[in-house]
Amino acid sequence: MLSKQRIFALGFQQVLAMYAGAVVVPLIIGQALNLTPHQMAYLIAADLFTCGLATLLQVYGGKYIGAGLPVMLGCTFTAVGPIIAIASTSNLATAYGAIIISGIFVFLFAPLFGKLLRFFPKVVTGTVVTIIGLSLIPVAMKNAAGGEGDPTFGSPTNLILALLTLLLILFVNRMFTGFIRSLSVLIGLIAGTMVAYLLGMVSFGSVTEASWVSVVQPFYFGTPEFNISAILTMILVNMISMVESTGVYFAVGKVTDQKIEKKTVVKGLRAEGLAITMGGVFNAFPYTAFSQNVGLLSLTGIKGREAIMGAGAILVVLGMLPKLAALTTVIPNAVLGGAMIAMFGMVVASGVNMLSAVDLKKNENMLIIACSIGVGLGSAVVPQMFEQLPIIWLQMLLQNGIVTGSITAIVLNLLLNFQSVKDEGNQQPVIKTQPSNTVSV
Repeated sequence: MLSKQRIFALGFQQVLAMYAGAVVVPLIIGQALNLTPHQMAYLIAADLFTCGLATLLQVYGGKYIGAGLPVMLGCTFTAVGPIIAIASTSNLATAYGAIIISGIFVFLFAPLFGKLLRFFPKVVTGTVVTIIGLSLIPVAMKNAAGGEGDPTFGSPTNLILALLTLLLILFVNRMFTGFIRSLSVLIGLIAGTMVAYLLGMVSFGSVTEASWVSVVQPFYFGTPEFNISAILTMILVNMISMVESTGVYFAVGKVTDQKIEKKTVVKGLRAEGLAITMGGVFNAFPYTAFSQNVGLLSLTGIKGREAIMGAGAILVVLGMLPKLAALTTVIPNAVLGGAMIAMFGMVVASGVNMLSAVDLKKNENMLIIACSIGVGLGSAVVPQMFEQLPIIWLQMLLQNGIVTGSITAIVLNLLLNFQSVKDEGNQQPVIKTQPSNTVSV
């Protein structure tokens, strides 16, 4: 059992790992819709508050709702474009109405989605986890260079700062054991930020301007409105997230040595459905399992749920205290990028580890892995190749590398390994390892 101090420290580390990804969505959407500074402040606070509640709901793991895995929930990037499009052509109330209905859909559709897991053997799940990690690497590298669009992008200072952060994380992992090693990413982020401060790269202006207390309220942007086209769009967005989340569940199961069964996935997706609906009610965003934190779990060796529950509680508090929430925004992109390289690389390594259990002497399996990673990574790196398609929702679908790679893996497995799928019947794609809730020391 972890002490309260360790739960807080480990939870805070998890928050820092996903914080940039969590706040960038409200920042992008708020700026695109020309929201006032006060509205922007509410949007960020509501996002953090709801993200914390959603994480606690997922981690708790009840009889029918919640996977019970150490999974962080955050707003999905897939929803950014659709929310801006819906709100621009109508209003935010219509976007939130669509989010609420799509969340209900995810909750109801979860059991049916669980029955499809027979089509996710190790060759598919391992490939999907690998694609998730590979698709995140460009995000890490862009942050290491200073953040896309930043005037200092690619400057030697940013690159050196990212390298120092990464080297410090590696140093702590190599020279220390136990609790200190588990905090390697947090130590790297704090030390990197201190160096950046000495270089004049850290500004506390956002902290000074932020208010002390903010109360999240339902329907802040007005009573939800419902539009069929908007609802169908958000349902599609969240179906994409269901595929991504399933891959994250298997990645977390591998990292934490837990058996992932059909009921685990169904309960996890039900929790996400409730979280999405909650996001619509509090005028936040659709939520999905955050793959960013899988690498941190692997890197720290933390396999229990206490740290993630602590992170959920911290997010709830940050959502009510904007000034404290703003304090975490002072971490430079380059510092975050240095830490992300290690974390996202661990996701790739987890996928490769899963694929090591696949019979790679079979040419069919090699083709499934090769083509799926090729298609998925290609879609993620060159999404503009689909911009000429006349159907908007098809563009959105094909520009998501995780989805295209996953669909390719599933279809090729059915075509090339049809007899195996037929013979296995209802066999579940589980990670066959011994369950454990201990902390590596």
